Amino acid sequence: MSHLSPTVPDEIIPVVNELRSAFEHVILEAYSSSGDVFILIQRESLLKVAAELKEVHHFVYLTDVFGIDRYTSDDRFEVVYNLVDLKYGRRIFLKVRCTEENPMVDSVTPIWPNADWAEREVFDMFGIRFEGHPDMRRIYMPEDFAYFPLRKEFPLLGIPGSIDLPATTPDPD
Repeated sequence: MSHLSPTVPDEIIPVVNELRSAFEHVILEAYSSSGDVFILIQRESLLKVAAELKEVHHFVYLTDVFGIDRYTSDDRFEVVYNLVDLKYGRRIFLKVRCTEENPMVDSVTPIWPNADWAEREVFDMFGIRFEGHPDMRRIYMPEDFAYFPLRKEFPLLGIPGSIDLPATTPDPD
């Protein structure tokens, strides 16, 4: 497991150390980048670690959930949770990975209800399903759209004929 760099704010180090103690075999990596802390955990333990961060460490505000297509052969996708502790002004990024074949992660909506639309957006753009989500359907693309636009193999100009687009020139009227 990687160590945190000296640029990590002192107030976040005890949180990371307590998580390492409580979830010794669950944390795969903990590191800092640009002053932020990132913790990669086993996907199966997401709800336990998330609940601990909220209930014990005051990370009550989920600001964002986003997906990453790592475009690798193992654990291709990553889901990142941007968490803020409003009491002490701390931020932490919790990460899990999932495979390309059946990209699925537990929904954190039971812990942070505001994850609802952010998880739907990740599903819509990457095809990652969130187990236990109250309304797992597309949010931007049509329900019958067979593609996921933020995957790396998706063509930059889209797939011709896959969706009706408006005319590019205005009507003369």
